[in-house]
Amino acid sequence: MAERKARILLGRLGEGYKEALLNLAAAFGDAGFEVIFTDLQDPEAIVKSAVQESVDHIGITTLPGADLRAFAEIKSILSREGMGDVTITAGGFLDEEEIRRIKDMGVVEFFPRGTTFGELIEWAKQNVQPKDP
Repeated sequence: MAERKARILLGRLGEGYKEALLNLAAAFGDAGFEVIFTDLQDPEAIVKSAVQESVDHIGITTLPGADLRAFAEIKSILSREGMGDVTITAGGFLDEEEIRRIKDMGVVEFFPRGTTFGELIEWAKQNVQPKDP
């Protein structure tokens, strides 16, 4: 039986850049990950998708207008749903203070604007493993 691919849920907080996120999803798929994309920005809806798809990781792009408190909510809801081991990364447009804030909320890594798809994929290959079925 083939080993399950690592599942990554990609989403965004804020407005814009949907096409770039879809391109990232395609790149992760080409690299051997199973990718789920959600355009929903409500933390409950993001976690509901993560639970339904049994994801191993959530990657969130932060865009203008993003409510950063959503990261703490997502982490809390994941724990409530028994999925506290699902890791969360973020990327995009944040300053150093905001990056510290979201890491304090449970975000394991932040990737600033300009990070290449190759760098993101390499990080994921090193850090995102499929859970046992």
